[in-house]
Amino acid sequence: MMHLRSGRRFLLSIFCMFAGAPLSGASHSSPQVQSPLGRADSTVIVLLGTGGPPPTPDAAGPATAIVVGARVFLFDAGAGVMRRMTAARLPVTGPTATFITHLHSDHTLGLPDVILTTWVVGRKKPLEVFGPHGLQSMTANIFAAWKEDIDIRSKGLEHASPTGYAVHVHEISPGIVYDSGGVKITAIPVLHGSWKEAYGYRIDTPDRSIVISGDTRPSSALQQAARGVDVLIHEVHPEGFMGAQKVSADTDRLRYMREFHTSDVELGRIVADAKPKMLILYHFGARATASDTVVATIQHAGYQGRIVVGKDLDRF
Repeated sequence: MMHLRSGRRFLLSIFCMFAGAPLSGASHSSPQVQSPLGRADSTVIVLLGTGGPPPTPDAAGPATAIVVGARVFLFDAGAGVMRRMTAARLPVTGPTATFITHLHSDHTLGLPDVILTTWVVGRKKPLEVFGPHGLQSMTANIFAAWKEDIDIRSKGLEHASPTGYAVHVHEISPGIVYDSGGVKITAIPVLHGSWKEAYGYRIDTPDRSIVISGDTRPSSALQQAARGVDVLIHEVHPEGFMGAQKVSADTDRLRYMREFHTSDVELGRIVADAKPKMLILYHFGARATASDTVVATIQHAGYQGRIVVGKDLDRF
């Protein structure tokens, strides 16, 4: 047993040696960055992934961490999420709870990573994962796909915890889905095209109120939930860009953008009414070329709060 424990310590030491290495292309990922874990009543937002389906090197798939004291609440699990967790100096043995907005691939490609990587590096208790109906089936299929990996790691020389990969799936309905230790999380039904279920989330902590839109076209429920909050994190695309493509664009693509997503013009009207103190733009595919235009459009609608174009590993 002493030999096996020594081997385990060696593997963990190798992981720790590489844990500080940033994902290529990440911003703000210096090894000197401090962990956002802090006082029990302090809240920090960490943008882990601000991109969309295209695999851009500087924007991982959608994922946001809300850190309250030593607890980490993860919202969506896009591609690259665990590498970004490491770069942000967040615990790699698993978040306190994970919340999925909807089951589109770009928001869930990192879910196997969250489930299995946290287990490989030492997680021994089940993950708590909340999301739409269908999440239980998705999780069961992840286990089926990696059955041989799980068997070899738990029954072979690695001696991984035989139950540490477990997940408690909570298929949710609108309303309060988590309420513990001063943190209340409310699921907000949003409109994301033909998806039967999609959610935004409102997070209320001892010192901040935050709303995360997920993917949605303009939603009155989300707008109401975001009224007067400290921070609204919202998806966006530039309406002008889509207009310029009308001559050559596929009609279904234009319809898709209208039914599934929110333009800068629409978002401007939303925030001018809801008046969040800060607006963070994420899941923003044209960020590199249209940031200034989008910000100006939102301001033109009358919004007077702070606007930030989010980048991976930004903190607020």
